[in-house]
Amino acid sequence: MGNARDVRIVGARLFFLPVETRVPLKFGPETLTYVTCARAAVRVRDAAGREAEGWGETPLSVQWVWPGSLGYEERHQALKDFCHVLTGAYAGSGAQGHPMEIGHAFLESDLPELLRNFNRERGGKEMPWLAALVCCSPFDIALHDAYGMLHGVPVYETYNAGWMNKDLSAFLAPAADASVSFEGKFPAHFLRFPRPARLPAWHLVGGMDKLDEADRDGSEPDDGYPVFLRDWIRRDGLTCLKVKLRGNDAGWDHERLVKVGRIAVEEGVLWLTADFNCTVTEPSYVTEILDRLLAEEPRIYGMVLYVEQPFPYELDEYRIDVRSVSARKPLFMDESAHDWRMVMLGRELGWTGVALKTCKTQTGALLSLCWAKAHGMTLMVQDLTNPMLAQIPHALLAAHAGTIMGVETNGMQFYPEASNPEAAVHPGLYQRRAGHLDLSSLTGNGFGYDLKRINRRLPEHACIA
Repeated sequence: MGNARDVRIVGARLFFLPVETRVPLKFGPETLTYVTCARAAVRVRDAAGREAEGWGETPLSVQWVWPGSLGYEERHQALKDFCHVLTGAYAGSGAQGHPMEIGHAFLESDLPELLRNFNRERGGKEMPWLAALVCCSPFDIALHDAYGMLHGVPVYETYNAGWMNKDLSAFLAPAADASVSFEGKFPAHFLRFPRPARLPAWHLVGGMDKLDEADRDGSEPDDGYPVFLRDWIRRDGLTCLKVKLRGNDAGWDHERLVKVGRIAVEEGVLWLTADFNCTVTEPSYVTEILDRLLAEEPRIYGMVLYVEQPFPYELDEYRIDVRSVSARKPLFMDESAHDWRMVMLGRELGWTGVALKTCKTQTGALLSLCWAKAHGMTLMVQDLTNPMLAQIPHALLAAHAGTIMGVETNGMQFYPEASNPEAAVHPGLYQRRAGHLDLSSLTGNGFGYDLKRINRRLPEHACIA
């Protein structure tokens, strides 16, 4: 079954854009000082022979997608190599339909097989599924963009019965204990229309970030941008702070939350969240920190809106009952929310919310969103420190998702100059003012990039198919 609006992929191109951070960003035990962004272009054709090209981009954040003992550069190169594999696989897939249907089929069938073959050739140094999703995401995002560009509409207007061939029951199954049905339902049923033009912005307080003048040690960059947390709050009017914690040093984590919390209170910040980055193995580690915070710093405890991913992301391997944590604060899956099936497992274990990311593909993020909302789970959209084009689908997902509170956005903290060409066209997306992002410039087709007006020179193709 199909319709005249269906498309087929007929080509793909890949570019690598290197970006260096102005200050280091700590991910669990590792630190990020530079990142390679994978930018993909996917060309589609409809039955009438019309063609259009769409674009997607994702930072290949090695430390986040592939923690472990292998050397950084070996992991980094493997991610780039897999992007080469995906360029040919997308161009040669021959799949037809709406991007949700093509994207879902690729995630279910093609990507697992491609990853198995890739890992087999690597002789047991296995790249994880999360890394494969991140490599896949620029192509998937580009496919959605191309569909909107071909038909001359914003892509979010196509996630409904008027454009798709299949309802959500073809992609999702409800939890056994829920009176939920996906028959006759489409993503649009779970999306927010009209989307807001402005979103509250969450600022990331990294584990190595300096909070105020007391932290000055002479190593600070002198580039005109804020260095200390207090200065960021005042310049950008911030009201939401996400605090990176260690997860293996309870004293440090508690002290960090208190220090940040006290500055937040003094500066008029409203909300905090605690991100443990998958390093905790016992729920008591988190509950003891929360209980101590409640007893000693009740105002700061009250400002903690939710807790993010304390436990290992391999939920099927580490089946930790987390209800003692979610009884205290909403508990959000992030790294572990690979797809809707993992969200379902998380719900069984006591998780109450899902942090969506476009870096796990636009298709997968929308399906997880729909499953979570249908089952009463709360949503957030988290950043992968998205610069350049990656920021745009990220912000649009948050605007349409109806999150618990705005969107995390921290590219302007770690590489503020990287997005200058895009910021000239969409200034409200690459700076936070009065504590918000402004999406009002996103009015065009596809994801609304308006690429003709973005004066960015791309490097040579890394791969073309």
